[in-house]
Amino acid sequence: MNLAKRGRQVAVVEQQAQVGGNCTHKGTIPSKALRHSIQLLADYRRHPLFAATLSAMEVTWPMLLQAAQQVIQQQVSVRQRFYPRNGVAVWHGQAAFMDAQTISVTDQQGQVQQLRAEHIVLATGSRPYRPAQIDFNHPQVVDSDTVLTLNQTPKRVTIYGAGVIGCEYASIFANLDIKVNLINTRDRLLSFLDKDITDALSYRLREQGVVVMHNEQIAQWETDDGCQVLRCQSGKKIRSDVLFWANGRTGNTDNLNLNQVGIAVNARGQVDINASFQTSLPHVYAVGDVAGPPALASTSYDQGRFVGHLIAEGEADWQLLNEAPTGIYTSPEISSVGKTEQELTEQNIPYEVGHAEFKNLARAQIAGRHEGMLKILFHRENLQLLGIHCFGDQASEIVHIGQAIMAQSGAANSINYFANTTFNYPTMAEAYRVAALCGLNRI
Repeated sequence: MNLAKRGRQVAVVEQQAQVGGNCTHKGTIPSKALRHSIQLLADYRRHPLFAATLSAMEVTWPMLLQAAQQVIQQQVSVRQRFYPRNGVAVWHGQAAFMDAQTISVTDQQGQVQQLRAEHIVLATGSRPYRPAQIDFNHPQVVDSDTVLTLNQTPKRVTIYGAGVIGCEYASIFANLDIKVNLINTRDRLLSFLDKDITDALSYRLREQGVVVMHNEQIAQWETDDGCQVLRCQSGKKIRSDVLFWANGRTGNTDNLNLNQVGIAVNARGQVDINASFQTSLPHVYAVGDVAGPPALASTSYDQGRFVGHLIAEGEADWQLLNEAPTGIYTSPEISSVGKTEQELTEQNIPYEVGHAEFKNLARAQIAGRHEGMLKILFHRENLQLLGIHCFGDQASEIVHIGQAIMAQSGAANSINYFANTTFNYPTMAEAYRVAALCGLNRI
């Protein structure tokens, strides 16, 4: 869209029959729509006014998927209008390089068209990693794509992989009263996050009935009398109705014929890029999951817009922010931006911490969402904000207030902003004032 608005002739090649990509059809949108529906159900079941009414109501996995499908179609409808409105041609089919500036597009009928371009942008996304030892054709073995086609509500699910996707789906299944085994290949959940946040998540998952197992590696998978059996190298034997594989993702580069033009990919199918998102061919760019971390829908959007500007203008007078927020849609949500306590300690940066517990906020008490906290890290000497970490209801929204102040320069980036600002009452945003005063009182 950025290129089209700057007068460039643009074509988009989309492999699927509908636009939107994995974010819309298989990733972000369906999983968050599922989470929202299940969270509503869980909230009503806990509420004394509705608990008796809803206790006997059966909500199945296929029913929830149908509700999510409505959101997907709304997103497709919105996105579909962008292309004709901006004069962008959309070609549906499989793309592959013929030479450095020529792309072939093979449609479902096998017809081939050729497109030539001055610049090419790879934005093919990623898919779940599938090891050879697991039979993904088995109806009771799913990943984050195929779980959206599961036609029954399982009683027990084993999730192998406790990254973002694994933790999110553990929350989703647990709130549907499904027994969950969450197998983590590392020593703690989401180790890139602040430890207080991951500790809170671990406690909450266990409170929801999720069995979390750390430092486990798969030894063997098998089916026994209709059950999925996961044998771990530690000797553990875990039985469940469904095995959900959530251990890593692979870039969608297999069929692009990149070796034809000398563009290398790593073991995970990702393309190497420079600071301007250029591949080994300067006129070929890569953005989003196919270019590696952070592999977020939010950052991918900004990367695409940035590359569009670079191609159209030859240079950009702005840069993408280094501190991109992380949003994890567990129950409750997690979101953070900036440094963690561990990172600040390792870098010998003098810092202080301000906390606000959601259980003490009037808005959280009214909503019945007592779990969670806001944690602000700031420099002890110049009071500059260093990190914002939030666990609780609306965390992915709340974090942006802190992000906006962290992005300011000089004295405008200060813990004092929150201490001296009047917040609406009652609100969740008031947590910033509470945390700021807490932190300043510690100096």
